[in-house]
Amino acid sequence: MNYVSHPLIRPESIEERQYQLSIALRALDANTMVVLPTGLGKTAVALIVAASRLYSHRGRVLVLAPTKPLVEQHLRFFKQFLLIRDGSGPDESDFAMFTGDNSPEERARAWEACRICFATPQVIKNDCLAGRYSLADVVLLVVDECHRAVGNYAYVFLAGHYCTAAKDPLLLAMTASPGGDQMKVQEVCDNLHIEAVETRVDTDADVRPYIHERDIQYVDVYLPEELQAAIVVLRGLVESRLGRLAKLNFRVPKPDKLSMKALNALNAQIQQRIRTRDPSAFIAASLHAECMKLRHAISLAETQGSEALKLYLARLGAEGASSAGSKASKRLVADPAYISLVEAAAGWKEELHPKASIVRELVRAQLAAHPESRIIVFATYRDTVQTLVDTLTAAGIACERFVGQASRDAERGLSQKEQIASLSRFREGEFRCLVATSVGEEGLDVPSTDMVIFYEAVPSEIRSIQRKGRTGRSGTGTIVVLVTKGTSDETFRYVSQSRERAMVTGIKGMSAAPAPAPIPAPAVPSATRQADILSFAPAGPAITVDDRETSSRVVGRLYELGASIALERLEVGDYAVGDRILVERKTVQDFMNTLVERDLFGQIKAMADAVPRPVLIIEGEDDLYAVRNIHPNAIRGTLAAITVDMGVALIRTRDADDTAETLYVLAQREGSERGERKVHPKKSYRSVREEQEYALAAFPNVGLKSARLLLEHFGSLKAIVDAEPEELAAVHGIGEKTARAIWDLARRPYR
Repeated sequence: MNYVSHPLIRPESIEERQYQLSIALRALDANTMVVLPTGLGKTAVALIVAASRLYSHRGRVLVLAPTKPLVEQHLRFFKQFLLIRDGSGPDESDFAMFTGDNSPEERARAWEACRICFATPQVIKNDCLAGRYSLADVVLLVVDECHRAVGNYAYVFLAGHYCTAAKDPLLLAMTASPGGDQMKVQEVCDNLHIEAVETRVDTDADVRPYIHERDIQYVDVYLPEELQAAIVVLRGLVESRLGRLAKLNFRVPKPDKLSMKALNALNAQIQQRIRTRDPSAFIAASLHAECMKLRHAISLAETQGSEALKLYLARLGAEGASSAGSKASKRLVADPAYISLVEAAAGWKEELHPKASIVRELVRAQLAAHPESRIIVFATYRDTVQTLVDTLTAAGIACERFVGQASRDAERGLSQKEQIASLSRFREGEFRCLVATSVGEEGLDVPSTDMVIFYEAVPSEIRSIQRKGRTGRSGTGTIVVLVTKGTSDETFRYVSQSRERAMVTGIKGMSAAPAPAPIPAPAVPSATRQADILSFAPAGPAITVDDRETSSRVVGRLYELGASIALERLEVGDYAVGDRILVERKTVQDFMNTLVERDLFGQIKAMADAVPRPVLIIEGEDDLYAVRNIHPNAIRGTLAAITVDMGVALIRTRDADDTAETLYVLAQREGSERGERKVHPKKSYRSVREEQEYALAAFPNVGLKSARLLLEHFGSLKAIVDAEPEELAAVHGIGEKTARAIWDLARRPYR
């Protein structure tokens, strides 16, 4: 076997594969997207490119991945094979891993010391927005699972920022499955400023020697009578709702053709009628919500099983019984046909769907024939994952569930630390079967996975390819897809196959076509550029942003405009401008939802009590009166209470960019001290402390910030008034001019 020979790669450690070297050489010339099936060594390509850039350029490498387990996997791989320095191993400080677990101060120190940083993208985005360090000397940016670079995902901001801020930028994007939609793939390329696409498939001559056989089997499954009867009841409920919608003059699909596409088309009709203030449209919206719930219940019965359906019916019952439940859920759970279904489901004592027992027998047979096998079972829903874990455990098969972090109802998610530990145990063979949701589809580093079982077919070609890529990496693998006859399983099977073929064809075409001219990266204002962390001194207006807002487009646009951004956890409001202005941002939909379902007035009042100049921004061009079925006078009364009673300024904006530009103008005005900077608004109640600040802030050139500094230093208003100008000017932040103005006004006769 031949090995890659490079001064910064451990000798005889990385197998030399011609297609990897060819791709790496191309990636060193231009920003490149690499599309390789899972198991063909995308990370090895990244390692070769990183070693070459570190060897030929002074600087550092930044490797981004969407999850902490994947970040940790990349770190482990690079530590194993990279030398950093000629002929000697790297120091621990040469590598840094950034996730939300590290404090900003720790990250800033580690950045200065490291040569390669591995991180989740949101952390790096937050640090760049706050100016904690610069990407100027990053000589390679690696973007793993790059198909996520759409919309407002952090990859999009970081790619644009990096291509502008770096002295010698080079970007390497990697994915096993960019998607079959050519427009979306092109969007990813544009967002990442890709200039070249490199791809290989299993049938390519230079790849074929490294491909292990994968046997794909489709197992037909037939529904038992009990579940067929439940589906008949559910379809009857759907038919009655569609009948009522038809009587309201809506074009409705047939009950057996109730796809998401058909439901979305129906919703578009309803929204159009809502915009015309048609009262029947609000009734239709509630009926549509019932149809959505019923369709999901049918899907669970068809593809997941009786246990998943029972749990969903129980949740609907709890929602319908709750005072906060929607009208749709209350009406649905009161339907006699629905009640009879719930009563029938209560009599199901065990899982009725054959899929669970088929999985058990497949796993049992595989382990009997090959005891050292590792098996992954993929299921879409957590309820199904738990059912499978219980079924396999009862059969004496050691297994663990692998789900995301979020905890729902009584079911607890897995923290990223727990996910990493579970993968480690699976890798080491402590248990042989992993039962995972979609969180296990991307980037799992599990060698020698001999069997992958799809509990259901999935329509997404990206998810299908990711799942299949979990086997056949180190040896022959088996893929089993369970397909319930006559259900969406069959449809999804053929949809995913068609989309996979379209993706391969499209990517091959992009790879062979001349490289498109990359979209220029947005210019980063000089106010936000920096040579290093010590020289960071932006001239743009200062805005404090709640750290939960950084995923919005607003913050990225503020950065592009040149604002000086500080990230903090704000107790109230989303944006703070100086000491006087707090801004709460809500989309039209969020504003109306908060009014109906949460404490809108409590939120706004807390902000109004905190600062002299509270501002509410309602973002979006949707009609405020058409979003929810609320009487227009109730909405008008809400707006009047917010503006007149609470004294909150109300601003409407078109979109996130318009919101950012409005905030920027507010910050500019506040920074220039124009307008009513020193004029106090009336406030209904203040504490003694606030009254003292209020009084002192009225003095010339003082303001709220200086008032607090003086009061903290002298302890009382009397001590400040009695102080000499030199004593006042000695307080840090108080100039001689301000000190003289306070002293003079306190002693000037009233005329």
